[in-house]
Amino acid sequence: MEAAGGDRSKRTWVVDVEKKLKEADKTAEVSRWEPHCIYRVPPCMTNIKSKAYQPQVVSLGPFHHGHRDLRHMEEHKHRALRQLLRRADRPLDDFVAVVDEVTEELEGAYMDLHSEGRSLGREQFLAMMIFDGCFLLELMRCTAADGKLVGEYANNDPIFSPHGILNMVPYIRRDMLMLENQLPLLLLQKLVEVESGKPPKNDFINRMVLKFLAQSSSPFPPGIGLGLHPLDVFRRSMLTGKCHQIWSPQDIEEDNAIIRSALKLYQAGIQFKPSKTLSLHDIQFRSGMLSMPTVSVDDSTEYMFLNVMAFERLHVGAGNDVTDYVFFMNSIIDSAKDVELLRSKGIIHNAIGSDQAVAKLFNTISRDVMLDPNSELDAVQRQVNGYLRKPWNIRRASLIHTYFRSPWAFLSLAAAILLLGMTVMQTIYTVLQFYRDDNSSPPPSAPSPI
Repeated sequence: MEAAGGDRSKRTWVVDVEKKLKEADKTAEVSRWEPHCIYRVPPCMTNIKSKAYQPQVVSLGPFHHGHRDLRHMEEHKHRALRQLLRRADRPLDDFVAVVDEVTEELEGAYMDLHSEGRSLGREQFLAMMIFDGCFLLELMRCTAADGKLVGEYANNDPIFSPHGILNMVPYIRRDMLMLENQLPLLLLQKLVEVESGKPPKNDFINRMVLKFLAQSSSPFPPGIGLGLHPLDVFRRSMLTGKCHQIWSPQDIEEDNAIIRSALKLYQAGIQFKPSKTLSLHDIQFRSGMLSMPTVSVDDSTEYMFLNVMAFERLHVGAGNDVTDYVFFMNSIIDSAKDVELLRSKGIIHNAIGSDQAVAKLFNTISRDVMLDPNSELDAVQRQVNGYLRKPWNIRRASLIHTYFRSPWAFLSLAAAILLLGMTVMQTIYTVLQFYRDDNSSPPPSAPSPI
């Protein structure tokens, strides 16, 4: 009886699989994954530094909503919503109605939203989106250059006052770069639409988010559509412009040799200089010169790179440009001496302390990272290796480092060359004088008769 029950159970799941097999549709599979753009970071990625993926001050979106350590920010979200409603002079129902129309779209942005059995109901999700979205809008506007909205809040406000902007906003800005802590920009677009009475341009939302996240970054390219979320906008700003074309394809090595460290490259004759832009695409090698964008390394750099790389790994079609850059930086940075060299050339701005800390940062975040063999950086790496395999380049570098490393070495070389030249000239003069004296001597006279 037990065996028969087991067979019946087996037949049941076999039938179920066969039924789903017949119902399988490639188009349906594509539409299933297409709307997702915000993901939970799997343990295989968080084992590097789990804290880098967890918000520390504020929860945005459903993945960390209600966490005990983040509940204190809910009061500030409510206050931000009331202030926005007062300024817009629009009833809350207008905002609710517009956001409710795109609730399914907003839910679809979060992958595995209902997987843990503690998902929010539709009304709870709708309220959370409105509170979080209005909080983000108020925060970005308060930190704008004109600072007009700051006066609408109390002088001792812990978040929206000048004191809060100086001391709390940097932590919130860092939390906005967490992949699990994202809000779809479609939400902000709808809220601004209700507030202003007309749909804003996509570039307006993109530029507002980017201005808040990175005041010193490259301008966001216009006309590419509304970003997915703040992290997506920030990533795109790092990759403005197109990759440089390789100037000498015949010099590209076909092997998979890893590029040497910066110090060894420098000793082999390769020079470094900052690129003209901050784009990670602006890396090129030409005539022994490797130009790279300047990167500022501070307390948020590790968090930013880890979350951007997680997004590139999990979001199909995002590309691997930032991951490739981190792999490239790890290849040329082995120790603090490499960081010191790059810092002296203006490529690295160190704001975290020792050069060893910067080296450790890149060596750590690049763990389990591979370079895309079809990327432009892989081509640059091969081009550098091809340059190093030419013997004359190595000999010339050795000559320069030996005799031109200091003024005294150069003077010694110049004195040696001058002495050698004078010796050669003296030898030539002596030989010529000998032949001249020999040719000018009179012929021997005939002997006199006896």
